Amino acid sequence: MKGLTVLSLLLWLCAAYFVGIYLFVGGFLLVRLEVNRTSACGDVLQPGAESADFCQGPPRFRRVVVLIIDALKIDFARFDPTKTSPRPYENKLPVLEETVSARPAQSRLYPFRADPPTTTMQRIKGFTTGSLPTFVDVGNNFASSAILEDNLIHQLGQMGKRVVFMGDDTWENLFPKKFYRSLPFPSFNVKDLHTVDNGILQHLYTTMVGDDWDVLVAHFLGVDHCGHRFGPDHPAMADKLTQMDGVIRSVMERLQDDTLLVVMGDHGMTDTGDHGGESQKETDAALFLYSPSAIFPGPPTEDEPDVVPQTDLVPTLALLLGIPIPFSSVGQVLLPLFPPQEQNQGAVRRLSQLEALWINTKQVHRFLQTYSSLSSDIPPESLSELKLLFSRLSSDYLGSVGAGLPPSPHLSSSLQAYLTSVRDTCRATWARFNPAKMAAGLAVLTFACLACFVMSELSAVLTEEKRLGLKAPVAAAITIGVIAAAAVQLVARGYVEAVWCLAAGAFASEALFLWRAWRLNRPAVLKNGAKVSKLSARRLLAPSLAVPLLRCASLLSDSYVIYEGRVVTFLLLSLALYVPVRLNWDGHLVPLTPDPLKSAGLLPSPALTLAAVRKESGSLIGCLGGLVLCACVSLSFHGCREEQGGCTPSPFLSPLSRLQDSQLKNLYYILSVVSLGVSAYLLRLWLCHYGNLNSSGGTAFAARWVLPLLCVCAGLHWAVSATREDGFRKLAELIRVAQLALPRAAFALLGLGLCLIWADPLTVFLKTRAAASARSPALPPRYRASTGISPQAELRHLIPQIYQHMRRSLEDGETGGGGEEDGRPAVEAYGLGTVYSAPLLLLCGLLGVGLLLLHPEGMALAFLLLLLEMAALLHIHAAAANLRRSPAAKTGVFSVAWTPVVLWSLAASQFFHSTGHLPTFPSIQWGAAFVGFPDGHSGTVLPACLVTLNTFASHILFAVGCPLLLFWPLVREVRGSRGVKGHGEEGEDAVMEMRLREKPQQFSAALLQLSTRYLFILGAQVFSSVCAAAILRRHLMVWKVFAPKLLFEASGFVVSCCFLLIGVTLVLRVDVAVGRWFKRLIPDASRTRLLGFSYKLPH
Repeated sequence: MKGLTVLSLLLWLCAAYFVGIYLFVGGFLLVRLEVNRTSACGDVLQPGAESADFCQGPPRFRRVVVLIIDALKIDFARFDPTKTSPRPYENKLPVLEETVSARPAQSRLYPFRADPPTTTMQRIKGFTTGSLPTFVDVGNNFASSAILEDNLIHQLGQMGKRVVFMGDDTWENLFPKKFYRSLPFPSFNVKDLHTVDNGILQHLYTTMVGDDWDVLVAHFLGVDHCGHRFGPDHPAMADKLTQMDGVIRSVMERLQDDTLLVVMGDHGMTDTGDHGGESQKETDAALFLYSPSAIFPGPPTEDEPDVVPQTDLVPTLALLLGIPIPFSSVGQVLLPLFPPQEQNQGAVRRLSQLEALWINTKQVHRFLQTYSSLSSDIPPESLSELKLLFSRLSSDYLGSVGAGLPPSPHLSSSLQAYLTSVRDTCRATWARFNPAKMAAGLAVLTFACLACFVMSELSAVLTEEKRLGLKAPVAAAITIGVIAAAAVQLVARGYVEAVWCLAAGAFASEALFLWRAWRLNRPAVLKNGAKVSKLSARRLLAPSLAVPLLRCASLLSDSYVIYEGRVVTFLLLSLALYVPVRLNWDGHLVPLTPDPLKSAGLLPSPALTLAAVRKESGSLIGCLGGLVLCACVSLSFHGCREEQGGCTPSPFLSPLSRLQDSQLKNLYYILSVVSLGVSAYLLRLWLCHYGNLNSSGGTAFAARWVLPLLCVCAGLHWAVSATREDGFRKLAELIRVAQLALPRAAFALLGLGLCLIWADPLTVFLKTRAAASARSPALPPRYRASTGISPQAELRHLIPQIYQHMRRSLEDGETGGGGEEDGRPAVEAYGLGTVYSAPLLLLCGLLGVGLLLLHPEGMALAFLLLLLEMAALLHIHAAAANLRRSPAAKTGVFSVAWTPVVLWSLAASQFFHSTGHLPTFPSIQWGAAFVGFPDGHSGTVLPACLVTLNTFASHILFAVGCPLLLFWPLVREVRGSRGVKGHGEEGEDAVMEMRLREKPQQFSAALLQLSTRYLFILGAQVFSSVCAAAILRRHLMVWKVFAPKLLFEASGFVVSCCFLLIGVTLVLRVDVAVGRWFKRLIPDASRTRLLGFSYKLPH
C-alpha cells in the first residue's frame, strides 16, 4: 500500500486550504489602524485659540474610586419594591436605588451600553481609551497584550496621579508597569467565585483610609463567574450580589467630599450567564455615579441621556480629574456632571457644559484629521461633511466667545450631534478590509477545491502511475513561487511579507497539479484491467451532491445560518431517504419474482438470493428508522441564538451543579451514566462479536480495561462536580482533590489508550485447530481467505500465500476429520476480518468519552445518539452497497460513493448543534477549560486547546471515523451469493477487510478518494462561508452572523483536517502492522516458494 503517497497528497491539499483561509481571514479581519499619539496638557483645546496649560486648572475631583463589578447588567442594579417574590438576581442591590432616590443631587444610575464584542478585555480597552473595538479583538480576550493607544491610565501616570489597582489580572497585561501599586488575582478560573473578590476586600478599605492614592480601581469577578458557572437565576447569584451591595455601602461610608465613586459593569450577561455577543442583555450594564458633595443640579430631567455609551466615560473622567482626554477617544462627555453656563459663577470656576463639549469636540476633530491622514478608511464624502460641520460650529462658538456674547441655545445640541456623527461614522467604517489578500485567499481556496475534486476522481491514476512524479515538480513549483513573490516584494516595497510568499507557493503548486491532472484526463486502464472513468464536471450535478451545493448556496442567507441546526437535520434525513428511493427505482430494494429463464441458466443469475435481498432491505429500512429517531431526539439538545425569538435552550446544556431540584439532578445523573455505559457496552459488544477482544495486544487491552476505567472516572467526576459546595463541608477538601484528580486520571487513561492503539494496533488472535477445539464453542466464527491469486503475484504479495495456506489447512481439517495429512495444522484467525476497523472504532470510542468529559453531564445522551447515528449511517451504506452488489471482488476497485460521504459530513454538522454549540461566541462553553484544572492555568495554550476540543467534538469524531465508510461494506458483505461458487456451506469465503490486502494499489486509491471527497465537502462549506463574508461584508448582519460563521467554519475545517489525517495515519499504521504480522508467519527460507508450505503456523 502506498501510504506515503496518500499522506503526502492529503497533507499538501490541507496545506493549500490552510493558506487560502489564512490569506482571506488576514484580509477580512484586520484590526483598525491604531494612532500611536498621545494628548498633552499644552494642546490647544481650551475655549480660546491660544496655547495654554490645560492641566493647571483645579480639577473637579481630587480622587476617584472605580468599582468594576464584572457582568453587572442593568437588571441587577434596578430595584422593584412591588415584587414580593423576586428572582435570585432581582432586588439584591437596593443601595443604588435608595441613594438615587434619597440624594438625587449626589448620584445617578444609568444603563451603561458596551460596544460588542462584550468580552472583558475589549471592554477594558473601550472605557480606558474611548475607542471602538474591532471584531477580531475578541480573539485576544484570553491572550491580552499591552494597550499601545493613549488611555486614561497613561494620562493619569503622566500627570503624577497615583493609580492603585486590585482585582482581575487582565489589567496587568493591558497596562504593564503603569500602576503605582497593583494587587492582581488570576481571572480565568470561572468556577472560582470568591478568590478575586475576597482578595480585593482584604485590601480595599485599608487602602481607602490611607493617603497614598489618587485613583483606586477594583475589578470584582464573582458576579461574572457565578453567571458562567450557575447562570443568573441561582441562589449563588443572590449571595454574590448581596455581597456587592455591602461592598458599595462600605465604600460610600469612607468617601470624602472631593472623591467621586464610579460603580460600573463592563458588560451584561444572557439568561444562561454567557456574554460576548451584541444582544441587549449582553451590552447593557449598569453605571452608578456618587459623591458626598453635590455634583448634579437636581433630580434627573428629560434632557439627561437614557443610555450612556461606555466610551463616554473616558472624556468625562478626564475632564473631571483635570487630565487630557486620550488622543483616540471618540466618546462624548456626560453633560449632567458639568454645570450649565449660567450656574458656573462660583468662587472656584469649573468647566461648564458648553466648554466641556467644545474641548471634547476639538479633541475628536483632531483625532479625525490625524486618522484620515494616515488611513483612507473613512469615506471621503462623510469626511467632507464632518469637516464642513466642524468649521461651521467652530465659527459659531469662537465668534460668540470672542465677542463676549452668550452662545446660541442650539450650539450645545449641534456639538453633541457632531460628536454622535463622528462616532457613528467610525463605527460603520472601522471594518478595514484588504481586498488584495481577500482576493488571493479566494483564488487559492477556489483552486484548492478544484484540486480536491480532481484528486478524488483521479485517485486511482494518482496512486497507480509511477511515472506521474508529482513530488519533485510540486516542490519546484512551491520554491519558484516563493522566490518570485519575495523578489517582486523586495523590488516594489523593499521588504518581504511572508503571507504573499505562502500564497505564491500554494497557487503555483495548485496550478501545476491541475495541469498534470489535465494531461491525465483520459480513460485509464489499470494493471488489473479495470477502467477508470474520465474526469467530468458533470459529476458535480449528481443528485447526492445537490444537497451540499444547496447548503453552500444557503450560507449567503442570514436566516439559514440562524436556523442551520434544524435545516441540516432536515437535509440529512432527506438525503438518507433518497437512498432507498433510488434503490427501489433501480429495482434493488424489493426482491423480484424468480425468473425461470435465470433458473435454467439461460440468463445470468442475480448476485444475491431472495432471502439475502429481503434481509438487507429490512436492515436498511430499520437503520433508516433508527436514523430518523436519533436525528429527531437530538433536536432536544440544541442551544438558542438571540435571533431565535421564543427559543428555550435545552435543559441538558446546564451542568448538574446548577440544578436545584435534587430529584431532577439525580435523574439527569442516572440518565447520563446509563448513556455512557450503553455507549461503552455497544462498542465492546461489536469488538467481541468479531473476535477482536481475543487478542492479547495493546489495542485489546485498551478495549478491555482502559475504556471501562475511563467511563468510571467520567461517572465519578460528574458525581463530584454536581456536589454543592456547602453540601459536605467536612469532605470539602476531599471533593476538591477529586475534582482535580478524577479528570486528570481520565486524561491519563485516554493518553494511555491512544498510545496502546498506536503502538500495537493489531487485534488478531491466531489459533491452530487443535487448540481452538479445546476452547469454548462460543468463540466467534473463523475467517477464511479467498483464492484467485495468480502465481505471478505470489512473489510480490506475501499475504495471499498465507490466505491459501490457511484455507488449505481449514479444508484439510474439515475433510480429514481434523487430521494432519501433510503435517500442517488447521488454523483459525479471530479478528482478521475487522483488523482495520476495530482500532479505528476503539479510537473513536476513547475520544468520544474524553470529549464528553469536556461537556456538561447531560450531553452523555447526545453522544450516545451520535454513536447510534454513526452506526445507522454505516449500516445504511453497507446495506445499499450489498443490494447494488457491485463487489470489489469482481471489479478490483474499492470506492465509496458521494452519498454516504455527504451524509457523514451532514451528520458532523448536525451534531455540532446537537451538542449545544452554535456559531456564536456567547455559545462557547468556556467551562471546558477547567475540567481537571479547577485552579486555572498559567498559560493560554492548554485552555484554548480544551475549549477547541469541546467546541468541535462532533467534527473530530466524524473526521477520525471517516475511513470506516470504506471498511464497513466489506465487514457486512453478504456471503452465499448465487453468482459465486464457494467452498463450504457459506459459499463465498468470508474475507471481509482482508480483501483490501489482496489489492494494495486499489486500497490506496480508495482511501485517498474517500479522504479527498470528505475534504471537498468540508472545503466547499468553507469556500461558501468565505464568499458570503466577502460579498456581504457591508451587510447589516456581517459581524453578528456571517463573520462568526466564517470563523467557526474555518476553525472546524482545520480541526477536521487534522483528525482526518490522524484517522488515515492510523489505518496506514495498521496496514504496516498487518504486513509485519504476516511476514513473521512465513520463514525466510519459504518466501521464495510460490505454492505450498510445509511449516506449522506459530502459536
